This record gives sequence, structure tokens and C-alpha cells, in this order.
Amino acid sequence: MSLIEVLSFTFVQRALLAGILIAAIAAILGIFLVLRRLSLIGDGLAHITFGSVAVVLLAGISPFYVTISALPLVMLASLAIFKLTSSKKIHGDAAIGILSSAGIAAGIVLASLSGGYNVDLFSYLFGNILTVNQTEIMLSLIIFAAVLCYVLFFYHDLFAVTFDEELARSMGIKTKKLNILLFLLTAIAAVLTMKIAGIMMVSAMLILPPLTALQLSISFRKTIIASVIFSTLSVIFGIIASFLLNLPAGGTIVILNILFLLIIFGVKKILPALR
Repeated sequence: MSLIEVLSFTFVQRALLAGILIAAIAAILGIFLVLRRLSLIGDGLAHITFGSVAVVLLAGISPFYVTISALPLVMLASLAIFKLTSSKKIHGDAAIGILSSAGIAAGIVLASLSGGYNVDLFSYLFGNILTVNQTEIMLSLIIFAAVLCYVLFFYHDLFAVTFDEELARSMGIKTKKLNILLFLLTAIAAVLTMKIAGIMMVSAMLILPPLTALQLSISFRKTIIASVIFSTLSVIFGIIASFLLNLPAGGTIVILNILFLLIIFGVKKILPALR
């Protein structure tokens, strides 16, 4: 089957469109998470998403609406993480660990109550971008627009908070509002990303593209753009390769992200040696 034939399928076109939007969302938010040492939040929210999906499936809600139905639970969990990390009594990684453990434990118990791990739950664990529906595409488009507005409107404030939150607070920047928005948008990104790479690899989509872009040592604005480019390229080539080679899309996308990172590392080591 040729590439033209593959791209002619409607479900592949839907997968590419949704994949590009979600990849861009994860790449943009991931930059702020990685630089603020909050990258573990992606892993924590992924585990919470697992528990939320188990709740939704146990409630008998159609798999068609699982993504939308799981969103409120994951968003509430992200606010709980923010509250715990802001209390000063629990460190950020510990707070993420608490809710992450609760999410995965709840998912296992609820899956057992519903008669074991069914096909629907497994599809969310490992991702199935080729089954993306019109509702999820519209949701991805709305969230992409929201993330874009968030970064464009608060760019200078976000820059200050990212590199020195205490200084930003002393300058009168409303750091709490920015942090709450970041946590909520990351929660939504985690739920959407499970469709691309699966719950098991949500954190990889939030961490790898930004980490690759940061190796380029370019301006902050260009780093965000580079992160989006690496993320979207991995999704485009990952979906096409998975379809042509009959490979799982989520795993293929994450492997491509790792390859991009290794290539950049390699180029950075080779270039100084050639000078």
C-alpha cells in the first residue's frame, strides 16, 4: 500500500489532524513543566487518568464519550496536586506521588470490580489514535486554541514565573492564577494524549519533545516552536509508520521522539569535534 493510499483513508486523516493538535498542546505545555521541574506531573496525571477511565467504564458510559467524561475527574485531581504543592507541607514530587498512587490503585480496583481488564481499558492504556472521533478532534482544536491564547497573552508573565517564581511574585505577577491554568491545561493534555500514546506514555509526550528542543540552546520563543516541530513530526511519521508496518502507534511515536533526542545529542557531540 502506497503512502497516497494510506492518506486517502478518512480515519488516518482524522488521526493525523488530532495527533498534530494534541502533539502541539503537549509540546507547548511540556516546556514550562520541564523547566519548572514539574515534568513528573505528566506521569502522575497519567495514572490518575487511568483511574478516571476505569470509573467511566465502570459507570457504563460509552467508549465514544470516555475522553470527555474523564476530563472533570483529572482536572479536579490536578487542582488537588496544585493545592498540595502550594501548602508547603508536602513537596511537589511527593504530592504528585500521592495522587498518582491513588489513581493507579483506584484504576486497578475498579477494573477488578468491572470484571477484569477489558478491551476498552487496554486500548486507553496503550493508545489507539486511529480510532479518534469527531468530538475528540473538536475538543483538541478548542484546547489547542486555549493553550495558544494562554501562552500568547501571558508570555512575559510565564517567562518570569518559569525562571524565578519568587521574583515574579514580588513583581506583582499573579503566579497562582498562572499555575492553576497550567495545571488544568496539563490535565486536559494528559487526557487527550492518552488517545495518541496511551496512558502509559503520556509523560513521554510531555517531556521528550521539550527536552529535545532545549538541547538546541536557542531563545525561549524558538525553543517552544522547536518543541512543537519535534512533537508533531514524531506524530505524523509515527502514525504513518505504524499503519504501513503494522506497529502500535503510541510506541512508535515515543520511539521517534527518543530518536530525535539521541540525534540532537549526537550532533551536539560531533560538531565541537569537527571544529
